[in-house]
Amino acid sequence: MSSGTERARGPEPATAENPWPVRTVARKIADWVHRLGAVWVEGQVTQISARPGTQTSFLTLRDPAADVSMTVTCPARLLRECEPPLRDGASVVVHARPTFFLGRGTLSLRADEIRPVGIGELLARIERLRKLLAAEGLFARERKRPLPFLPRGIGLITGRASAAEHDVLVNAQTRWPAARFRVLNTAVQGARAVPQIVRALSELDADPDIDVIVIARGGGSVEDLLPFSDETLCRAVAAAGTPVVSAIGHEPDSPLLDLVADRRCSTPTDAGKTVVPDVAEETARVHQLRDRARRALHGWVDTQCRLLEQIRSRPSLADPFGPVERRAAEIETHTERGRRAILTALTHEQSALSSARARLAALGPAATLQRGYAVVQYLDANGELRVLRSVSEVSDGAALRVRVADGAIRAVADGSGS
Repeated sequence: MSSGTERARGPEPATAENPWPVRTVARKIADWVHRLGAVWVEGQVTQISARPGTQTSFLTLRDPAADVSMTVTCPARLLRECEPPLRDGASVVVHARPTFFLGRGTLSLRADEIRPVGIGELLARIERLRKLLAAEGLFARERKRPLPFLPRGIGLITGRASAAEHDVLVNAQTRWPAARFRVLNTAVQGARAVPQIVRALSELDADPDIDVIVIARGGGSVEDLLPFSDETLCRAVAAAGTPVVSAIGHEPDSPLLDLVADRRCSTPTDAGKTVVPDVAEETARVHQLRDRARRALHGWVDTQCRLLEQIRSRPSLADPFGPVERRAAEIETHTERGRRAILTALTHEQSALSSARARLAALGPAATLQRGYAVVQYLDANGELRVLRSVSEVSDGAALRVRVADGAIRAVADGSGS
């Protein structure tokens, strides 16, 4: 009676003094889970377990965009009826009911229908994702980074012992034997591919010795190449700080990674030829540039020599003293001409001066004195000195001055008139 009443009213709230037993907690969780009912779930199939002779098969359904997975149980006939047969990495849509097992305390999905996602649906989803990433600018040419001419280190993400790894390494080292690679092997298809590739990309991007990263895989079906169109991987490549080269499949294959990567190569072989230069071509180019530089230098030297010869052949340099001597002769000529002109002018002026002097001498009183005459001067009443022309002009007591031929005063009279 008491147990029926407890089930009707439910257990009392759990406390430290009155805790719930495990069975009660498990039963409550089971009740909550069972209330969800049947749901449609999409994911990638991994770890398929279908043993012969058993009625129940097990598989793991994984979310390709996150590290989340759930166990799925289903009747074995569902797996046998799937066409094409399910394999790891296949995308499916499952109709299942969440089930919580009380005995083990585990949660799983009990499937009653499994629908493989068709190629058309996969391509449609890839196209929708392509438009979304293009609208965000992840495919823009402006954000593409140039590859280094000669990288110090090359990171390679590819499958273990795969043909893609062999093609990249052999072709790169054939072109440039000193090329250094750091190879990280990951799954390149299936549910584990995306998280492993993203983790390897992050590790190589953080390595300061890696200048370029190559993600390579051989050809395959659309389902095989599906991880390289995953949104998580595309965004990780777009966010990487190191240039990324995509070398997925063959020429017709074009996963979204090709559009996000900084360089798209049609094949892994092409990637090996893209990330490093060809040592033979570069050596030939160096020789060619040396020859061009040598010819250019010789041509320049020849041109300068011809120019120097032309300059040296000019009269000013062929006979450097000739112009000086000619200018010196001209200076001498002009100097002589100047001297003669000055002498001529001096002679002319001397002649003019002598003529003027002769005229002055002839007209001056000195000539009169030289002929025996004298010049007598006296002081008038005003005290001014006058030339005596007549004796009557001199008053009594006036002082007289007499100039003889040499112009000297020879005698002074007292003005008595005698």
